[in-house]
Amino acid sequence: MKIILLQDEKKLGKKGDVIEASDGFARNYILPKKIGIEATAKNMNDLKLQKANEDKHAKEQLDAAKALAAQLEDKQITVRIKGGEGGRTFGSVSSKEIAAACQEQHGIEIDKKKIQMTESLKNFGSYEVPIKLHPQVTGKLMVKVVEV
Repeated sequence: MKIILLQDEKKLGKKGDVIEASDGFARNYILPKKIGIEATAKNMNDLKLQKANEDKHAKEQLDAAKALAAQLEDKQITVRIKGGEGGRTFGSVSSKEIAAACQEQHGIEIDKKKIQMTESLKNFGSYEVPIKLHPQVTGKLMVKVVEV
């Protein structure tokens, strides 16, 4: 019996996979526990439409991330922080402060968790900060740290 899985199941497959299961296993385990449904023509068509819809949403998200990355390329934000002797800062600039400055200066909302800094910015100057907008898209934002 052909079965369409409705959820990920260990040793059977992933959600949306069409598997071949014995009739008894399907009737006694898979169908009663709502792990899968029988692969009829209607259910196969519904699965195909659902996958097409998911692909469409994934493409829209990818296009939006690429557009935001292109928009961030030519932007520069300025973060002001107190300074001490020798061009060093009191404290550091974190991803939270960069996200807040980007929202305030350009109106672009960026999640602080998407800002990928290897370490906090502790000196004055300009830095190129990578921002992971999508698993396939990483944008760059110029951050200028200046003294108050």
